[in-house]
Formats: sequence, C-alpha cells, structure tokens
Amino acid sequence: MLQALGMMSGTSLDGVDAAMIETDGRRIGGFGRSAYRAYSGNESTMLHSALGQWPGGPDVAEAAELSVAAHAALADDFPEAQLIGYHGQTLAHDPHGRGTHQAGDGAALARRLDRPVVWDFRSEDVRQGGEGAPLAPFFHWACAEWAMGQGLLPRAPVAFLNLGGVGNLTWVDPSASAPETEGACIAFDTGPANAPVNDLMRARRGLLRDEGGALAAAGTPDEEVITRFLTHPHFARPLPKSLDRDAFPDLLAGVAELADADAAATLTHAAAAAVAAGVALLPQAPELVLVCGGGRHNGAMMAALAARLPCRVAPVEEAGLDGDMLEAQAFGWLAVRVLRGLSTSGPGTTGAPGPVCGGRISHPRLGG
Repeated sequence: MLQALGMMSGTSLDGVDAAMIETDGRRIGGFGRSAYRAYSGNESTMLHSALGQWPGGPDVAEAAELSVAAHAALADDFPEAQLIGYHGQTLAHDPHGRGTHQAGDGAALARRLDRPVVWDFRSEDVRQGGEGAPLAPFFHWACAEWAMGQGLLPRAPVAFLNLGGVGNLTWVDPSASAPETEGACIAFDTGPANAPVNDLMRARRGLLRDEGGALAAAGTPDEEVITRFLTHPHFARPLPKSLDRDAFPDLLAGVAELADADAAATLTHAAAAAVAAGVALLPQAPELVLVCGGGRHNGAMMAALAARLPCRVAPVEEAGLDGDMLEAQAFGWLAVRVLRGLSTSGPGTTGAPGPVCGGRISHPRLGG
C-alpha cells in the first residue's frame, strides 16, 4: 500500500482540496488527513476569466501558474505523501471537438515538491474516443466496497452523486469483482449543479455562492424554465456523457427576469431535475443516492433532490465517507492506479472503447 495525496480544484472555482489515502490502487486501506485552501476573491475571479480558454489563450498561463502555486503550497503540509495525484484546473472540455484542457504543469509541481506527480488524467481517455469524464466512478466503486466491508452500506446497487460546478452520477454494483468489470460502474454528468447558482450570486450579489441555499430556500422555482431546460440535447444523449461547465448558457438567460430568490430556486431545482432525468436512465434504481461535493451543504439543493428523486437521498457521510474530500481522495487513488498500470476509466464510465489507463507520471529529477 502507498500513501498518496490527491488534490482537486473543481469548476466551482472555490479552492483546492487535498486528502491522503492509503491504497494499492485496488482496495482502500484507509483514509488520512485532509486540508483545504480557499481561493481569494481575486484568484477566483482570475480563474473565472480563463474559463473556456484552450492552451495559448490569453489568461491560461496565469491560471496554470496559480494552480501549481496553490497546490504546491497545500502539498507542502503533507510530507508523508509518497505520490501526488494532481488534477489541475479544468478550463474547457469538448471531448468530441478540441478535447479537454486542465491548466497546470504537473512536471513543474513535481519539481517544486521533489516528489512524483501523476497528472493529465483525462487526455488519454479522450484520445481513445471517451468523454474524459467523469473520472471518480472507479473510486466510487472502491468506496462502496470499503463501506460495505465496514457494515455501513447494504450489498445492493447504490449511486454516488457529486455536486460540484457540474453534477455527475455513478451507479455501482458492489457484486462485481472490480470496477472495470462490465456492468460494475455506470457514470455520467447529469447537468449543471453549483455553477449556475454560483454565477448568479457573483453577478447579482458579488458573492461566491448561495451559502447553505438560504436564498434559494426563500424563492419559488419557475417550472416553465425548468421544463425548457430539460429539452436541452444533453438529456436525450445516451450514456455515458459529459459536459463543459458552461454548456447551458440559456439556463441563466431563462432566469434573467426573475427576482434573486426565485432565480436561485429555479437554478437549484433545475440541477435536481437534471439528476432525476439521469436516474431515470439507469438500468436499476439505486436504493440510495449518496451526495458528495459542495452541493450537499446546500439545504435547498438537498430538499430539491429529495422531492424529485424516486429513492432516498443522504449525504455520503452516512456511508462513513468525507463528502468534502471524496474527489481529492479519488485522484490519490487514481494516481496509484496509474503508477501500477491499472485502468482509470472504461466503456461504462466515459464511453471509451475499452479500459483506459490515463495520466502522466512526472518525476522531480526527470522533468517528464
């Protein structure tokens, strides 16, 4: 077993998560300590300005430098880490067009930390014809296996719902022998999650988020806007499928004339409706949807999910897991898999034609 540090900065643009995990790349041996570094308002604004840009774009170099510096500062607090999994900052994602773009040089991070870094997890999957996202599903399968071993989950299909800037859902069958086994994992992006609400709060109130969902809870969702939103072509696409953070510009436009609280409520319920549309595509309804990511702290979002889904919804802590750090832990676990040549994605999770071992390994003294 290795002690790996996973690091993640998502499309919510709020900060960097870092979490230790002990693993051989197959099973979870244990979870270690974690930490968070928030982006300042100026840093978040700068990253926001780089969204949608590809390598060579006017704001990309600055965003990449910030990503490396912020991750290095946080990783310095984890000298016990033998290996670093570094996701970088997603700026653009167009798997069937220009590809996928995560800003940040893992080789530079390896040199700064003097430790090996696994990074660029998505590009190989896209190169082989996959969506390049989501990448946490194989880890979700390992989490379900771990939780069942602890007596915290029944041996029945469950789903993990990550609510970051974009929502993604993983259905796992714990009876499978490994996550790459056919039918063990089905995963896809459900639709927008926190990003539209965050953008609304930034534009209208100069805030980073609707803290706790308080504003949305005071409003009334506009169901006509949500119905129109659900006609977007994404919802008719077969599984698996992925999204760019800004794939739904008409959604924000649809709430432009609504009062702040009603706009926040509409965007929050739209995210929940997108999840419900995704659950309807699963081969079997899960007994439980375990919610992780920042969205589970949003009381209005959790209430909307409970109202719109046909199964029980609970924070992932019910299964003994840390919903704030699950994605960071995932990239530590995935880093060990890459180091050992194991697959990180496959047909059921990204639509790649076969199992894919993505990721690049940079050693501090080799610069590769």
